[in-house]
Amino acid sequence: MDAIVNWLSGLSGIVVYVVVAALVFAEDALFVGFVIPGETAVVLGGVLAGQDRLSVYWLALVAVLAAVAGDSVGYAIGRRVGSGLLDTRLLRRRRERVERAREMVRRWGPQAVFLGRFVAFLRALIPTLAGAARIEYRRFLLFNVLGGVLWGVGYTLLGYFAGTAYRQVESAVGGVAAAVVAAAVVIALVVWRVRVHRRSPRS
Repeated sequence: MDAIVNWLSGLSGIVVYVVVAALVFAEDALFVGFVIPGETAVVLGGVLAGQDRLSVYWLALVAVLAAVAGDSVGYAIGRRVGSGLLDTRLLRRRRERVERAREMVRRWGPQAVFLGRFVAFLRALIPTLAGAARIEYRRFLLFNVLGGVLWGVGYTLLGYFAGTAYRQVESAVGGVAAAVVAAAVVIALVVWRVRVHRRSPRS
């Protein structure tokens, strides 16, 4: 994580915003989230904002707009291509999880867009499934915006406060202890994500 933060911090502020926006957008529109979850980019951007290298307000706005736009493109792809997109090799290997996501859309309708926003696999897939299911776009957009705002602002602030804490610890007791704290934060995030991921099919 330190290496990625250092790489991002070496870029100009505008470029960092563009990188974060591209990863968040591509996650929902192009299924990149199966490899690099967009929330990782947002949290790392928040860390830089916590170190006064970015504006936390602009970063949150970028994250929200990219999330909403990415979901909208995913919806449009699903509406145009339909369920045939689910026959790709990438998704055939995840057939059971895809079927659970489809059931979630059938059960919850546009609300599934809001709920799925907080689980990486569902976040990348549900907008397309919603489009394939012909959910009315106005209803889709409402829950897309609600989920995008809560997700974008929430993960930006998570990274921001982690970055602020890192800077304070580093100034107080040195870089080694700060690295330990940073590692603990990362481990806690991973454990939390695994638990959410395990609970998501049942929800």
